[in-house]
Amino acid sequence: MTLTAPGLERPVHGLYASPSEPLPFARSLHIRAFLLRREAGNVLIYSAPAVDPGTFAEVGGIARAYLNHRHEATFGTDLPGVPLFVHAADGAAVARTRAVRGTFSRRHTLDRDLEVIPTPGHTPGATSYLWDSGEHRFLFTGDTIYLRDGDWVAAVLDSSDRAAYLDSLAVIRELDFDVLVPWAATAGHPYHATTSNREARRRIDAIIRRVRHGEDR
Repeated sequence: MTLTAPGLERPVHGLYASPSEPLPFARSLHIRAFLLRREAGNVLIYSAPAVDPGTFAEVGGIARAYLNHRHEATFGTDLPGVPLFVHAADGAAVARTRAVRGTFSRRHTLDRDLEVIPTPGHTPGATSYLWDSGEHRFLFTGDTIYLRDGDWVAAVLDSSDRAAYLDSLAVIRELDFDVLVPWAATAGHPYHATTSNREARRRIDAIIRRVRHGEDR
């Protein structure tokens, strides 16, 4: 991990993390937003209270921002001049507290390096993002898969759609990535995980088994 501009970390080359903040309802879990430094324009993934217009100024600022799911909208504020995008199924909920520039509903690729992959279940509009930096393939899963005490776990809520969640985990299992970057991770533990396709599938298969058997993680 490399320390960079004040308050920022660069856990892997090309990726910048905002200062961590505890979740009020689960203070052992800390959240971060991540900046993808790209030639086509820097993209912010997730939302966090510590992010303001100047947070990433020293590394090129933010061209556009994406949320994984609607719960993030209450953590952080609008960033002047930065358009915010979210899945249409979560768009109305996000728009109650944040200014939404646009919504999407289908899997697509931005500028050939950032793939937008709807993965509903945790919420109807939960979306994963797969970024090919040229050195790594980063997968941003939000809360669909997060890190608790270093383990890969799900977050099936009472409001979640378990069947859709399982379908989305099956989609994620087939993705080619080598760094998992969730929204939340246990404080004091790594907040990203370097992996291989084989290891990722093993860990996701374990999550699928637990969720299929009625567990929430």
